[in-house]
Amino acid sequence: QVQLVESGGGLVQAGGSLRLSCAASGRTFGNSAGGWFRQAPGKEREFVAAISWSGGSTYYADSVKGRFTISRDYAKTTVYLQMNSLKPEDTAVYYCAARRFATAQAMGDRRADYWGQGTQVTVSS
Repeated sequence: QVQLVESGGGLVQAGGSLRLSCAASGRTFGNSAGGWFRQAPGKEREFVAAISWSGGSTYYADSVKGRFTISRDYAKTTVYLQMNSLKPEDTAVYYCAARRFATAQAMGDRRADYWGQGTQVTVSS
């Protein structure tokens, strides 16, 4: 069993930056792709970004391309999401997820084996 714990959320002004972290406990991410999703009030959870287990492949939602960067550490215990040029529409609860034996692109279908509890990101205008 893998437990995922997010951190790094908070309140930031439009144009600012935040870095989210997702730490895996119990096990490393192993052969799992790691991803970030978000859910704004009254909306469905949407895919944001994903990274392959090796870190060699990444995949982004069109809405965050060029602004967000997903990465993972060499030990495969932590996945990061660097968010730059934040906009008010990026406000949401951000969730970390992992999916065994999946490609980064496959996580675009919003399915995962493990989910974190979420961290709030609020961008003020």
